[in-house]
Amino acid sequence: MIGQPAFRQIPGVDEVLCDRRVAELCEAFSRQVVVAIVRRHLAGIRESIASEGRAPTFEAVVSSIVAEAETMGSLSLRPVINATGVILHTNLGRAPLSAEARMAAELASWGYNNLELDLESGKRGSRQDHVERILCELSGAEAALVVNNNASAVLLALTALARRKEVIVSRGQAVEIGGGFRIPEVMRESGARLVEVGTTNCSYVEDYERAITSRTAALMQVHSSNFKIAGFTHTVSLAELVELGGRHSLPVLDDVGSGCFIDTTEFGLDPEPRVQDSIAAGAALVFLSGDKLLGGPQAGIILGRGELVGRLKKHPLARAVRIDKARVAALSATLIHYIRGEALDRIPVLRFIATPLSEIEVRAERWAQSLGKAAAVVPGESVVGGGSLPGGKLPTRVVAVRPAKKSGVGMLASLLRQNTPPVVGRVEKDALLLDPRTVFPEEEEDLLAAVRRAIARLEGRP
Repeated sequence: MIGQPAFRQIPGVDEVLCDRRVAELCEAFSRQVVVAIVRRHLAGIRESIASEGRAPTFEAVVSSIVAEAETMGSLSLRPVINATGVILHTNLGRAPLSAEARMAAELASWGYNNLELDLESGKRGSRQDHVERILCELSGAEAALVVNNNASAVLLALTALARRKEVIVSRGQAVEIGGGFRIPEVMRESGARLVEVGTTNCSYVEDYERAITSRTAALMQVHSSNFKIAGFTHTVSLAELVELGGRHSLPVLDDVGSGCFIDTTEFGLDPEPRVQDSIAAGAALVFLSGDKLLGGPQAGIILGRGELVGRLKKHPLARAVRIDKARVAALSATLIHYIRGEALDRIPVLRFIATPLSEIEVRAERWAQSLGKAAAVVPGESVVGGGSLPGGKLPTRVVAVRPAKKSGVGMLASLLRQNTPPVVGRVEKDALLLDPRTVFPEEEEDLLAAVRRAIARLEGRP
């Protein structure tokens, strides 16, 4: 029968385990894990022979097993040099933390801490105590609650306040924020019923008012974080919605998305709704992310009226979506930057946004000079990204690296991704673009050395 000789070449599990290299793996790793890898590889070989009729050599089998075990035993999540110019790059972890936030997270993770212990009384405390007072001071809210991300913040609020009831939202705001986070689906999971009013491009106060019934639990506004609707449009302002809610004794829920506390127009960007403005306008609850324009760790922040936040804190779902100790510490350190008035200097996201074009140009020229004839400085645009400030772009200067062969730009990008640390740029046409705006000064030497090595390899030089 076809393939029978090849099947006989498959080594046994014990034979593979007796190989010196595999035996060393059993000492370095869990023997159970290594045996599982061996069995899986041998099963894969049987399937391969059944379809292709060929068996790999014993050396190839062992090498493959060793490679998989070593990969499994090493961290796959690694630091990356972001030279894309996308400040909040979702694929690259969104907001990088300040030095103080990183240190706070490390200290909280290193040993025991007073996460839920009141050191003064010796009684049990709340992890929310470490961030609630600062959040209220910054926003003007009566109370605050922090959970693991903004999707869970919205889900918790809708579940606690509107289950089996109705929530009115403009049809133009029944959006997908990203990663499958769709407002209609979140409402369905919470048990609330979505009532859409108006049209995609135009909604009016009258639309909301006509939809209010005895089953209405809340009015909701959702910021279009990652897209714009231009042309003939009309939206209801938060102030108008709050006034309507007040007349009907209905709370207004405001999902502002990216969690901005600064005036983005100072940097030539479109205005982004500020958290403190939403509270001042009378929103009952405000939802925001911690790892976007706020510049902290992943978190979902709920701010607003004390009575409503209190109900959310007591809901069973709050425990399922609570934030962990490392992120509580990092968020607290990030918020302290705002309290001290040093956010633009200490928080990387805000510092990158505020970096003057002249400073970026100096760095780009230095990079191009270091990289030689393959590189040139050209005008470009940095992007805020991360579902914040749709269309928000900042003028920049990028270093365009053009390999001798146009087809080599893909290989250049691949070589840089395989570097340690990996370097990620932006490929456009026949060039790899490297934007200094999103590269930390201490990363420059590693970046330039990696690019020089990659260029040399493409050109066949040692």
